[in-house]
Amino acid sequence: MAGGEAELRQRWSEGRPCHGLWSLLPGAVTGEVLARTGADYVVVDLQHGATAEAELPGTCAAITAAGSVPLVRTRSSLFPDLGRPLDLGARGVIVPNVRDAAHTREIVAACRYAPAGGRSIGRLSGGADEPLVLVMVEAASMLADLDAVLGVPGVDGVYVGPADLGLSLQLTGDDQRDELRAVLSSIIARARAAGVPVGVHARSGEEAAGYAAEGATVVTVAVDAGSLAEATAQQLGVARGAATG
Repeated sequence: MAGGEAELRQRWSEGRPCHGLWSLLPGAVTGEVLARTGADYVVVDLQHGATAEAELPGTCAAITAAGSVPLVRTRSSLFPDLGRPLDLGARGVIVPNVRDAAHTREIVAACRYAPAGGRSIGRLSGGADEPLVLVMVEAASMLADLDAVLGVPGVDGVYVGPADLGLSLQLTGDDQRDELRAVLSSIIARARAAGVPVGVHARSGEEAAGYAAEGATVVTVAVDAGSLAEATAQQLGVARGAATG
């Protein structure tokens, strides 16, 4: 995507969905393979993935060269963990462990150069002057302050982590799935009403399409590690079935 983060921001502002992939597996080759699928963005996960910070320049460059936008889920919401990925090639960040609107304002400021914020000058590789900033909704305190969060200037979107949000709300049982799903739908509706792009983490195209049908425009379609395991297991099963048939 030639327009990079600016085009994503524009499409989201127009209410048009962007489809992306989530990467837990390390390496520039992984990033390039994912980007070549035609994904609008690829998220490199530093919080739970295997990519090391030192790999970011090469991985982000490979994603960009293959026509996608490199985003990074940061290791944490701490100030130094926000700036480093942006200095190493990320065009935007998805920030976990966000508490509330006040914390969100601090995160936005950490991603903006003065006078708009406190980001330090020292970009090493690629990156953006005004990177995308998406904050995760995965804590009960964040949900309780959601309307204020949606009004924070400089927030490009909110991204829901259903698993951690379920833990925080104590909605983890099989009999509570519908209740949690209703919470997710409510977040999407509230973000749409506020004119703020919203995404819900999904592990399959079918699940992602369901969120998109409700108005989510940050549409993560699949996670590389899970997709690799599923596809490989399927082919292994086909081969074993043919051999014993």
